[in-house]
Amino acid sequence: MATTIITSLIIGLITGAFGGILGIGGGLIMIPLMVEVLKLSQLKAHGTSLLALVFTGIGGAVTYALNGAIDFTAATLLALTAVITSPIGARYCNVLTEAKLKKYFGAFLIFCSVLLLLKPYLTNFIGTVPGYAKIIILLITGTFTGFLSGMMGIGGGTIMIPVMVILTGFTQHLAQGTSLLVMVPAGAIGAFTHWKMGNVEKTILWGLIPGIIVGTYLGGNLAHLISNNTLRMIFACIIMFLGVRYFRTSSPE
Repeated sequence: MATTIITSLIIGLITGAFGGILGIGGGLIMIPLMVEVLKLSQLKAHGTSLLALVFTGIGGAVTYALNGAIDFTAATLLALTAVITSPIGARYCNVLTEAKLKKYFGAFLIFCSVLLLLKPYLTNFIGTVPGYAKIIILLITGTFTGFLSGMMGIGGGTIMIPVMVILTGFTQHLAQGTSLLVMVPAGAIGAFTHWKMGNVEKTILWGLIPGIIVGTYLGGNLAHLISNNTLRMIFACIIMFLGVRYFRTSSPE
């Protein structure tokens, strides 16, 4: 039991630091670690990850808010639809083929990373969308974010951040802080659904949650020491790597 808690604490620290620096939940790291190291089933890893990511969102959002890097209006619009689709995605997690989902999601991550790498050229070419269109874009993005968050056990930053940076003109820091705040209500609804279905491994939460809170705080403060362009490039390269990894590998049954 003690070994499991220590191991989950270390996983939480890694996940929290990653999430705090890049403004994402860290589920893409936490889920493989829980499956490979803690030997959780893929389904339980998804459910447990989503519950833990609520605390990533809380810790990260507080840190970014103290640095003035959250757009509360955008966060509200994203959360409005995300809280509706998150429990639907959680239920769908029990139905869809994991291998196919990983391939689709991997392809999506690769697409987002390419867009982020080309962001300076794209914004000069197409500009940002007008104000009324931003509201529609954020509501639609929240819809997809909530569904994929509930289904894949992720925070959804890999979806929200590229959209906010490229189409709504947010800086990387502002997009990351806003993304972390949205994870709290959307993740909580989806996690509650997973909890009711028995997809949460409660014993590892004692180490996982404290590790995530500390790691997110450290990562969130470190993020503001890195320039916006550097942060965007790091983020794009990491999700490119994860996208290729997801696309080329199949999920364990």
